[in-house]
Amino acid sequence: MNYSPPAIDYVAIAPMIVIFGAAIVSVLVEAFTPRSVRRYLQLLIVFGSLIAAAALIVINASTRVVTAGQAIVIDGPALVLQGAIVIIALLGAALMAERSIDSVGDAFASRVSSLPGSEEEKQFTQRGYLQTEIWPLTLFAVLGMMLFVTSNDLLIMFIGLEIMSLPLYLMTGMARRRRLLSQEAALKYFLLGAFSSAFFLYGAALVYGYAGSITFPEIAQTVTSKPGESLVLMIGLGMVLIGLLFKVGAVPFHQWVPDVYQGAPTAVTGFMAATVKIAAFGALLRILYVAFGGVRWDWEPIIWIIATLTMLVGSILAVVQSDIKRMLAYSSVAQAGFILIGVAAASAAGIASTMFYLIAYGFTTIGAFAIITMVRDAGGEATNLATWSGIGRKSPVVASAFAVFMLALAGIPLTSGFVGKFGVFAAAIEAGMVWLVIVGVVASLIAAFFYVRVIVVMFFAQPTDQTASVVVPSAFTTVALAAGAAVTVILGVVPQPVLDLVANADVFIR
Repeated sequence: MNYSPPAIDYVAIAPMIVIFGAAIVSVLVEAFTPRSVRRYLQLLIVFGSLIAAAALIVINASTRVVTAGQAIVIDGPALVLQGAIVIIALLGAALMAERSIDSVGDAFASRVSSLPGSEEEKQFTQRGYLQTEIWPLTLFAVLGMMLFVTSNDLLIMFIGLEIMSLPLYLMTGMARRRRLLSQEAALKYFLLGAFSSAFFLYGAALVYGYAGSITFPEIAQTVTSKPGESLVLMIGLGMVLIGLLFKVGAVPFHQWVPDVYQGAPTAVTGFMAATVKIAAFGALLRILYVAFGGVRWDWEPIIWIIATLTMLVGSILAVVQSDIKRMLAYSSVAQAGFILIGVAAASAAGIASTMFYLIAYGFTTIGAFAIITMVRDAGGEATNLATWSGIGRKSPVVASAFAVFMLALAGIPLTSGFVGKFGVFAAAIEAGMVWLVIVGVVASLIAAFFYVRVIVVMFFAQPTDQTASVVVPSAFTTVALAAGAAVTVILGVVPQPVLDLVANADVFIR
């Protein structure tokens, strides 16, 4: 039997090839280069490869192709989501290139100074520069995300899921100041993530047993050609959805979110919160719209229920949080519910509004976590809400930027969050789901309370002895913060260019 290898369009997948090659080189640099130059080489590799990948995505903007034996598809949604992942990963890398990926305080630094070793080693340890293993992990995670949103069959999607997830499990446990909390979060993330991956894989096996194929177009053809419903198909689809909804952070698969967000180094949390949501929703859109569009009436009620629970549970639980990172974690859960409204619309408008929301949320999240890395006390980062009391009087510029991000997450007009919510609500109304929009509005009102509470604490409360200080950011953090704030405001005031971009890229190749 002769084997014919599948034709591969290397130009179309060039951005992923660049990231993969850079990840391999980054591993070699980590293994063989001297410690004194390792960090600078890693930064050059990471930023250079991400910028190159972004440029290649722009060059391929008009590409519409299915390649690698129908395993990978490059179309409008794939290019938009890949571009968003790469650009936001670039800002996330800037956060991780700060003095330390886990901003230690004076107490930790003093302990390091008493340890044996050269002064250079102590200085590098205090600043976190020895944790250069973060960079190959970051590149592999980005590669998995890019593959995740371009997968055209269940096997490649599972491979993308694992390439994305495994580095994130390790990155979550790299905090040095709160090591036990970080390692506990990493273990929980790994165990629950492995469990959800098993659901995805078993569901894919059931779908294969029903359709006789793992390729999305062939699954869609089988679904539409066979009359009636199949229990095997529905169970398989449900199990695949569990694997994807876990990554989204939707209720009831959200239990890992607050612990991981709080335990991971803040820079890693910002990178993960923004990019993973884009990748997971991109995969969810493709699998529902392309592979299972023929059973839309079966999966739509599931998405309605999960969206309702996710919005309400995330908003209500965020109200009672006293830790900024945990509050943003439950906020992320609520935001996933709002985005699911666009997914449930099952229309071109739903695809476009979901992509816009993901882009807006990604930049806002990066900016918010950039500020959290700057607020510190003697023990390091200060995330308790009480330590933020009166910060607006001590550092009005930083507090004002954080207030902009809070207003955007709340969906206040003239911010990107308002345009994003308006888009998914409009798509849902057009699809006849007015009641789901009403639930979304109620959840938005609940969520506005804890966003505004942070603003009140920063600007209208008096500074106390517990009030933290805002450190001067490095150039890397300044770029990430400025980009996040600028995009948040621009997309709220002049959103039309991005709206046109996603509207012209709202069709999946089948």
